[in-house]
Amino acid sequence: MLELQITATNIRYSDSGVSAVNVQFQSKDSEGTINLSGYIPLTPDEYLGNEALSSLTEVVRTKLIERLEPQAA
Repeated sequence: MLELQITATNIRYSDSGVSAVNVQFQSKDSEGTINLSGYIPLTPDEYLGNEALSSLTEVVRTKLIERLEPQAA
């Protein structure tokens, strides 16, 4: 199983509030043979309501899995 750690959130604001969020992460497997790092861009709707670390981690995990799985043709 991959451990996922949020390392930073970069929030962009506009006059109306949050305009975009980049969530930086690091991930590794229990054997230490797979390492991932990067960021997942979120829309304000995806971020707002998920600011808590546990919720944000699950949003990032879901987005990461979506990117790693091949798209259905």
